[in-house]
Amino acid sequence: MNYQKPTIVAGAMIQAGIDKTQLSIMDLMIRGILSGAILGFGTTLAFTAAVQTGLPIVGAAIFPACFVIVVLMGLELVTGSFAVLPMAYLDGKIKFNRLLANLTVVFVANLLGGLLYALLFWVSITNFGQQDGGALAALIVKTAEAKTIGYGQYGAYGWTTAFTKGILCNWMVTTGVVLGMASSSSSGKILGAWLPIFIFFGQGFEHAVVNMFVIPAGMLSGAAVGGGDWWMLNQIPVTLGNFVGGAVFTAAALYFTFGKKNQIPNVKVHTDAIVPARFPEPQEVHETTSF
Repeated sequence: MNYQKPTIVAGAMIQAGIDKTQLSIMDLMIRGILSGAILGFGTTLAFTAAVQTGLPIVGAAIFPACFVIVVLMGLELVTGSFAVLPMAYLDGKIKFNRLLANLTVVFVANLLGGLLYALLFWVSITNFGQQDGGALAALIVKTAEAKTIGYGQYGAYGWTTAFTKGILCNWMVTTGVVLGMASSSSSGKILGAWLPIFIFFGQGFEHAVVNMFVIPAGMLSGAAVGGGDWWMLNQIPVTLGNFVGGAVFTAAALYFTFGKKNQIPNVKVHTDAIVPARFPEPQEVHETTSF
């Protein structure tokens, strides 16, 4: 499967972080919207399998298909960016304002993609609200409520639980990103990405982009969840947890053991092959490295 050593993968992650900040806002939006919708497709596939078989683990086993599509198509998923952008930042290759701008645009794009698919899927299973959507809609409603008011009943403990599940989720998701980079073959990327995603989904951890679909879809289907419940009880703590899982447990950990400047192979930045970024540059620059 053309295995790449960890030091090579660390260099590739740093380069990927550089490349992401040099994409145009339009590219980030298009790729981010596609990713948000594709993760919605994977979620409904997993739920369909769970309903049909009565075995949620079957759904977890096939859910990674959507993540593999995102990886192979080179799309933008904010949870993956929570690892590769901090890697490039730790190595001094990108500025913090570019990191923050990129993550913000991709987050919004993923949200739009999730909302778009939620609406389209709701129409498809309810005949535009004329039917209840059956067992599949009922499962989506149950899941949306569990992910919001299910945590809310425990107050700060519930919020902390959602945050912790977000950490655990993106620790695995970004491990899937790393393993996907550890092979140059399509089969190797598929297998490497599949295993960690199966692990997180099978254990019910919290993924911010998945929730951008499943909670709004549950609300459309009649879940007793309001917009405040969605954001305060789930989306905010889960997103923060996802960031910690990617930036600390994957990016920082791998950088300090494999990606230090005196260890990684030299990575050439091909800025001429990248669409120029359209984020405004700050007036003050606090880094010595510039591109």
